[in-house]
Amino acid sequence: MILPIIKYPNKILRKKTRQVSFPLSPTVKKLIKDMGDTVKKAEGIGLAAPQVGHDLAIIVVDLETMGVPPFVLINPEVVKFSKKKTDMEEGCLSIPKVFGIVPRPEDIVFKGYNILGKEITAAADGMLAKVLQHEIDHINGILIIDKIKKYTQGQELITAK
Repeated sequence: MILPIIKYPNKILRKKTRQVSFPLSPTVKKLIKDMGDTVKKAEGIGLAAPQVGHDLAIIVVDLETMGVPPFVLINPEVVKFSKKKTDMEEGCLSIPKVFGIVPRPEDIVFKGYNILGKEITAAADGMLAKVLQHEIDHINGILIIDKIKKYTQGQELITAK
């Protein structure tokens, strides 16, 4: 089912989410499936549970167009950041028509859990690192408007598709 995407300034977007416990309930499993359907329909590359009205620490990442199969992370966190940062234009499904340059660490190590409750720890760089940081920010109540150093017109994102 396609879920409505919550738009800024809805207060849930500023709320730190609750951790999810295992085993997952049928309701949470359905939410995860619906989040995957929703991000695809919206032509997004990532989505966090607060963006669809749930204060749960769940993110979905869909970089299939870049060769990364869609995946879910539950209770994700970044455990290590590189000192080197790179600037990249970002947009957000919850803040339509707002784009800007956001500096983020180039490389990260993240951890979280899959839907079976198995812990995953991995390194990421490039676009995957950026998307993970963006979505993990969401579950901590942080938005791109808190980090944009220069507003743009969305040109880099348009040409990247």
